[in-house]
Amino acid sequence: MTITRRDVMLTVALPLAAAGKKSVVYVCGDHEYGGERTLPLFAAEMQRRYGLQYQVIKSRPDQNGETDIPGLDALDKADLAVFYLRWRRLPDEQLAPIERYMKAGKPMLGFRTTSHSFNYPKDHPRFAWNRWGSEAFGTPPGWGGDGHSHFGHQASTDVRVIETVKNHAVLKGVAKEFHCRSWLYRVLPKWPPPDAETLLMGKCINPNKPAEDNPVAWTWKNSHGGRTFYTSLGHPEDFSVEAFQRLTSNAVHWCLGIEVPRKWHGRMPVDVPYRGTVKTA
Repeated sequence: MTITRRDVMLTVALPLAAAGKKSVVYVCGDHEYGGERTLPLFAAEMQRRYGLQYQVIKSRPDQNGETDIPGLDALDKADLAVFYLRWRRLPDEQLAPIERYMKAGKPMLGFRTTSHSFNYPKDHPRFAWNRWGSEAFGTPPGWGGDGHSHFGHQASTDVRVIETVKNHAVLKGVAKEFHCRSWLYRVLPKWPPPDAETLLMGKCINPNKPAEDNPVAWTWKNSHGGRTFYTSLGHPEDFSVEAFQRLTSNAVHWCLGIEVPRKWHGRMPVDVPYRGTVKTA
């Protein structure tokens, strides 16, 4: 079955899942990595394969819209929230449903720049939200916080499963080694938290400065009791890598408390080219 653009648009428009079915809300707005294009395709495949209903919420008017993500009240009915954000400056009424969801102890999944979801000025009353990634997912507290940085856009990452956790449900069927286009993020030495379970390590290929291996995926229970999964991967080309697709599919099931399926249905048709950061009107 081929998922067409029309299929995706129609499915995004559907209401959240009926009673007894799990629903996932995907929240997108990341400037650079095309989460608003990769996540709808991934979500449609998760619905087709596993019956996971979904809704995609996007920043407006486009990926560069930093101050408006309409529809976030949908989080109140979600069983899982998936975030792919970067440097948003949302108003209080849009931050409120995110805060309600997190403080309810519900599961959360975050991609890449979600570690620095918000970017309020230092004198802004919502400045503390810049550290939200650390509270929600156990990431460094915003870009530059505790040395959070990367090793250049020209780099990519060799990923390997940590041997001692190879039997974790999120790693079921995931190749022990694979390559991703994402340039490696530095999160060490302070992150992830000591009580997180690191699943994958990344080795930087072609770095622009000396680069130590760093964690690229972990699970954690945050202070609100929420089961969380975070990965610093998420370049659009990563979504075409079967090992990354299976990792992410497994993580969605794990976050929801659903048994990770034993049968894998093959590579998902998620093929989105890297656009980078582009200026829009």
